[in-house]
Amino acid sequence: MPVPTLRLSFTKRKQLLYFILWIPMFAFSQEEPNDNGRLKLFVECNCEKSYVRQEIDFVNHVRDQAQANVQLFIYDIANGSGGRTYKLEFKGLEEYLDITEKGNYATNANMTSDDVRKGLVKAIKKGLLRFLIDSNLAGEIDYKISNSGLAKQQDIDFDDPWNNWIFEIYGEAELNKESSRNQFEYEVGFESDRVTEKIRIRTDFQLNQATSEFLQDEDTFTSKRFRYALDGSVVRSISDHWSAGIFAGGRHDTFTNLDFRYYVSPAVEYNIFPYNEVLRHEIVFAYRIGYFHNDYIEPTIFEKTSEGIFNHSLDVQFRFRQPWGNLYSRLRASSFLNDFSKNRMQFFGNVSVRIVKGLAVRFSGRMELIRDQINLPAGSASIEDVLLQQKQIATDFEIGFSVGLSYTFGSAFNNIINTRL
Repeated sequence: MPVPTLRLSFTKRKQLLYFILWIPMFAFSQEEPNDNGRLKLFVECNCEKSYVRQEIDFVNHVRDQAQANVQLFIYDIANGSGGRTYKLEFKGLEEYLDITEKGNYATNANMTSDDVRKGLVKAIKKGLLRFLIDSNLAGEIDYKISNSGLAKQQDIDFDDPWNNWIFEIYGEAELNKESSRNQFEYEVGFESDRVTEKIRIRTDFQLNQATSEFLQDEDTFTSKRFRYALDGSVVRSISDHWSAGIFAGGRHDTFTNLDFRYYVSPAVEYNIFPYNEVLRHEIVFAYRIGYFHNDYIEPTIFEKTSEGIFNHSLDVQFRFRQPWGNLYSRLRASSFLNDFSKNRMQFFGNVSVRIVKGLAVRFSGRMELIRDQINLPAGSASIEDVLLQQKQIATDFEIGFSVGLSYTFGSAFNNIINTRL
């Protein structure tokens, strides 16, 4: 029995083709957001941007700053309470060109991540108020001060029973096991910090041990590394640009052939910009001069079992956080005072630049020239030392480099949060 066929005229086929092409165009048109005269907000921050978009739903969130009429840049840095301080800078464009706004938000170590993001959203809403007053949503604004808020203003207690001290105790253990390899490592530590406008006191203790076993045929290779270190510093602010401090500590490290090392180093630092601008930019010069004494586990390549040396170093740091991106670089040069041929040069830098709409590029690199490995044990390194990294090996340099590129395109206006699947 012949199969019936459906034949369409040329005109009917054209109409059907137009209909099929029109369906996705209609669907896309239904997805187009309605501006409704809202603020177009661009946010650049180290935060949960999805949460910000979800909680601040009275603006249009855009992914490219060139399409915004309000730009928000949030810079953050660690603070003395163990949390972070956020600096918010709002910049108006187009019809809001003459409006700028600034704000601050600080967290502490006792706050959960949910507390932090809720507080940050509240700070953003507060900063947007000035722009909303000039928008077509001005008539929809309502505000209130709760009775509990008024009571808190009256009952604030400025007494701090901890006197600005922050303490942290931590520990972790890691176990990896395979048929031919076992690895176990643990680390415990204690940190304390006291930060005020004039002085910063810091101590740090770490204890680390790592054990590895490798089975090859019938042979077992074992690697053991053990290290403990105690470091402390006191730094005092002299002016808006100058600081001075002293650093001291001691350590034991089987990897670097140190039975025990202690050191003390006074230091002075100068920041070209005032310290209260550190969130935006800083150019810092730091100079240290001091003394260290080493007792070695094995005699060194210079036939030393112990020695004391005076050394000094110069540290230069650049940091800029700008709307176009971030730039950070650090150069450190050090040498022994009794022998300038024993020295070390270290450089690290990274830059993130927003090139054009949706396109960003990131570069990161480090280089280290090493001429001061006086702690290396005498004799040649065994194959176990090299493969298991039980001991530090002689080297003249270390180099690393990375580059990254990202390009984002598509819908510029989308406030919808959908985390399904």
